[in-house]
Amino acid sequence: MTTPPRPEPEAPFPPVRPARTASPRTARAINDRIALELLVEHGPLTAGRLKELTGLSRPSVADLLRRLAEDGLVRDAGEAGETRRGPNARLYGLVADRVHVAAVDVRTGGVSFALADLAGGAAGDAELPMEDAEDAEDAEDGGGGGGDKGAADRGGDPVERTVTALREALREAGVTTLHTVTVGAPGMIDPATGALGRSTTLPAWHARVPAVIRERLGVPVVLENEVNLAGIAEHRLGAARGRDTFVLLWLGHGVGAAVILDGALRRGASGGTGEVGFLPVPGTAGLPSATVCDGGFHSLAGAAAVCALAREHGLRPPRHTPGDGVRAAEAVVRAAVAGEAGTGAEAFLDALAERIAVGAAAVASVLDPGCVVLGGEVGRAGGRPLAERVAGRLAGMSPLATEVLCGTVEGSPVLGGGLVTALDAARRELFSPR
Repeated sequence: MTTPPRPEPEAPFPPVRPARTASPRTARAINDRIALELLVEHGPLTAGRLKELTGLSRPSVADLLRRLAEDGLVRDAGEAGETRRGPNARLYGLVADRVHVAAVDVRTGGVSFALADLAGGAAGDAELPMEDAEDAEDAEDGGGGGGDKGAADRGGDPVERTVTALREALREAGVTTLHTVTVGAPGMIDPATGALGRSTTLPAWHARVPAVIRERLGVPVVLENEVNLAGIAEHRLGAARGRDTFVLLWLGHGVGAAVILDGALRRGASGGTGEVGFLPVPGTAGLPSATVCDGGFHSLAGAAAVCALAREHGLRPPRHTPGDGVRAAEAVVRAAVAGEAGTGAEAFLDALAERIAVGAAAVASVLDPGCVVLGGEVGRAGGRPLAERVAGRLAGMSPLATEVLCGTVEGSPVLGGGLVTALDAARRELFSPR
């Protein structure tokens, strides 16, 4: 009889090593960063309040404030409105104008800008219409047939106009030190190169904007898909604040999605996460192709489809050009929600919610985000009434519990997300140990 092999003895547990403690320099750097983040969150604080929030001793807080003042990051901000005067009543605040950041939202019809200081305070904004940008670019490129020199003279290079407008916005705001610029644009951003991918439907000048800003202004430039920036804004500032997993469903000229999972923005292998316009869905005349999203979810919920659906229900969207259909879609949805669009408004909103729920159900079945936020011009115009309708229909389509909310970021969520992204970059550098 063969004797079975004897089992190898279990390896002894590794010896317990004492936890490594941070060096004094590292501990000071960590405490400095915590204090700066508290000043960003709460505004000016007294030394006593910083002591309470950080758990540090009074001498440690005093040393911390001295270091940060020497680094030009913290300054005296007056006195707190307390009845008892004393050394702890002195307020200390972030030097908000130490640097500024900018966000740029690049669209076919125009470019918009927003500026913020290091504390996140608004410092300025501007708009640059670009209705003639495509004609001007065709003229400069020759247009395939000699071009139209008059168009180039009237419009000029749209990228040069963008940089000039940004410089003017900085000058008017009195900004002398620009740290980072975030550029938001439609299209897929290659995660390997950070460049805007080629598109047959978007103007070629969009892809040149980041590099020219970086070259002319000499600052870091972050390029991000505009829907992703809106998702960041809702995550940090809006309806999804405090959630670590959700999907922003963008309903505008086209449709798209920003995917936040476990607190992180997900871009995918090629930067295409969220391209739900190409999602094959029932109710369209055909299927999308690799280059055109007609026949996909875009054909159910894009601006042109929303306007057509409104007309089917007897509503009258404002007259518009094909390039400005999103404004008409936004207006007719807003009027329907307000009860100002006629007798077919309720049926129109129900039908629109049914269409949106089809896309939301597909997203939910793959990602199970637990929450979908309706954004974009149409989603924001529909507000809570549209979100509630979508939630009801989604509950009947999907076995996965999914809350549906409307976006709540004030102003432009694309610019808001752009400023958040730029501020994160600036604070990472300035708040880190040197």
